[in-house]
Amino acid sequence: MGGQFRFSATIGQLVAGLGMLAPLAMFDLALPSIAVAEVSEDRGELVAELAPDAEAPAELPLRLLSAAEAEAVWPTLTLPDDRQALLQAINHSFTYLATPKAREDYQQHPVPGITRDRVWHSLQRLRQLVVNSPNNRAFQTALRRDFDLYASIGSDGNGTVAYTGYFEPQYRASTVPTAEYRYPLYRRPPTIETWPQPHPTRLELEGADGLAASEGPLAGLELVWLASRLEAFLVQVQGSAQLQLTNGQSMSVGYAGRTDYPYTSIGRALVNDGKIDPDNLSLPNLIAYFEAHPEDLDRYLPQNERFIFFREGGGGPPTGSLSVPVTAGYSIATDKALLPPGAIAAIQVPLPQQTVEGTWSRQLTTRLVLDQDTGGAILGPGRVDLFVGTGPQAGELAGRINTSGRLYYLLLRP
Repeated sequence: MGGQFRFSATIGQLVAGLGMLAPLAMFDLALPSIAVAEVSEDRGELVAELAPDAEAPAELPLRLLSAAEAEAVWPTLTLPDDRQALLQAINHSFTYLATPKAREDYQQHPVPGITRDRVWHSLQRLRQLVVNSPNNRAFQTALRRDFDLYASIGSDGNGTVAYTGYFEPQYRASTVPTAEYRYPLYRRPPTIETWPQPHPTRLELEGADGLAASEGPLAGLELVWLASRLEAFLVQVQGSAQLQLTNGQSMSVGYAGRTDYPYTSIGRALVNDGKIDPDNLSLPNLIAYFEAHPEDLDRYLPQNERFIFFREGGGGPPTGSLSVPVTAGYSIATDKALLPPGAIAAIQVPLPQQTVEGTWSRQLTTRLVLDQDTGGAILGPGRVDLFVGTGPQAGELAGRINTSGRLYYLLLRP
């Protein structure tokens, strides 16, 4: 790495504050192979921070479409080129729906007629269709015949949904501190429940330069060291990471807790101070700014007073808030107090596409996905964070997702 920052956080959070494994905003992933009921709440805030603040909807978050309205959507729903990835995501939702937590979650669901059993049967039927449909026309005919289509009311009551993207970062790290690897990730303090309120701030815990924690309550809790302070910060925003160790081994780290402070977006702080134009706010541009002005890390990172703790994971894919793995391109994060966990959804949004020349354009994309994650920045019926994968390429893609679209749910007709 040698001083060069890699993409890594739920891009949506660093830049916009608009996502648990994060839109493309990204900073809330729970860790692979760790069955956790809570996840980092920061993903989705880097890029989404400039979106309007979510307000409690004055009406139900989902609206049943009429047959005429649904007819505009059915022809856009196609079988994926990789059916296996969608089937894998469906199976993960079955795992969640079989748990006592799923039954409890659906007892609180606000939309009449959307129950855990209805979602279960909807997944069964969709799986049959994905496996057996010979072509898109047969698939669409069956969907139109068997399913009702619900639309999110969005942030404005008219269906406008803000999309960001999130991903799982990959970095190099060391299990021992060295002259190059100086910036730690920390285990959860065993005494944190007895810490006085207010908790120490980020500045008090690690100092302005990020190197003073050995003198305070985090001493001895170092889990692993990274070469870049910004990378260590982005792992905190994202909530998890895959690490390639200097000894040739690899490890994953995942969210284990946090101090009791709200998330503060450094992307918004840079915009407010005139450092980045709001129209150009993205994770790549944020990283580029700190590459050009590394001295400003000491000024801006402490403004996010919240501090995230980690535990070592067991490898494997990242896990979302439903304690099941999320699937790149087929898992979304939404507000689980309003929208049905584990259910079939369809996103309709212009997504970034890289051309053969290496430039980027947007292509309107409609895709079936599973609602399997959430995040502290994903609030209201008008926010979606799309999980796009692991590593720097996924990070670059996630950092470019910050746009509006539509969101639908497919429920088997009663």
